[in-house]
Amino acid sequence: MLRRFAAILSLLVCAALGAAYAQQVEWSVDFATMFQNREGGDEQTPDQTILFTRLAPEVGLSLMDSTHVLKGGVAWYQPMIDNGAGYKVLPTIYYNFHHDKWDVTTGMFPRSLLPLKPSTLLWSDSLSFTTPNARGVLIRHQKPNCAMALMVDWRQMQSTTQREAFNVYFQALKHFYAPVTLLGEVQINHLAKRKDAPEGEGVNDDITLFPRIAVRAIRKPMAKLAFEVGPVVQLQRNRKEGKWHTPCRFFASANARLWNWLDIDQEFSIGKDAFPLYDQFGSQLNLGDPYWRSKTYSRTDVKAHIVNNRFVDLSAGITLHATDKTFGFWQQISCRFYIDQGTWKHRHDKRYLNSRRLSGELR
Repeated sequence: MLRRFAAILSLLVCAALGAAYAQQVEWSVDFATMFQNREGGDEQTPDQTILFTRLAPEVGLSLMDSTHVLKGGVAWYQPMIDNGAGYKVLPTIYYNFHHDKWDVTTGMFPRSLLPLKPSTLLWSDSLSFTTPNARGVLIRHQKPNCAMALMVDWRQMQSTTQREAFNVYFQALKHFYAPVTLLGEVQINHLAKRKDAPEGEGVNDDITLFPRIAVRAIRKPMAKLAFEVGPVVQLQRNRKEGKWHTPCRFFASANARLWNWLDIDQEFSIGKDAFPLYDQFGSQLNLGDPYWRSKTYSRTDVKAHIVNNRFVDLSAGITLHATDKTFGFWQQISCRFYIDQGTWKHRHDKRYLNSRRLSGELR
């Protein structure tokens, strides 16, 4: 019996190796490092210095002209401190099916597969640094004039020490006449009980609706300028209390790119506390930046791309947070390096390497 099992296993391994050689092997390496000094916050956004590296290698097998792709790897988050404490090594393993304009990805996959970076209302900068992978399923549909994505992320499994939590996130955009784009985000966060939960622990819901309209005012080779405006509608409740909280806000932004190396982003919002249950449940329920709790909130990002091409983005920048109660001043230097089999194939072609610019944003 053991011999038969060994023979069958050997045949399967040989067949798998043969298929691997017959089909395309895909690989990538995504490296990021960040120095960010945060000053002038409050009890919810404290002063701190964030210094880390993140390395995410992947290797996989592509079949039938990339219709079926299976990939695996790790995402290694390492704070840069002497004793090496605080690190996380997260598994990455997922299957992707592609047909026409549709993609379905399932497993533990990088959040960078989303077409757009989520707003900080929905996913804070700190979570973008430390939680690079989602666990669940991602469905994408992309055309030249529109895109959409639906992601289900199982953030925490239920146990005696932690509460069950999952996140449903949807984003979409549609380009209409040349300067106008409609876009929006919808997010549902669900925080359930622990196993054998103590008396008084309830189930909690957080729903966000964030539609916007964008207008591209200037679109020239050396200068781009766009504006966005829209409402923020929040629905939150603690089911044990049975009451819905429905804070609303107004949002507006301006985004400029000058000389292909300088980004200036200005956001402003005003309204009620976006996270009325934050004092009870913190970031377990509300995943966005706590600055959105303020009546008025202005965020200004200025970033200079020192080296930026298809495989690297080395940048320096500042971020100013201003609310009706506090002022925050962040300074950062960051670098992202990304290479895969396509980039490696054209590694000696300077025109190819400079034809696109890698985004250094971490998701």
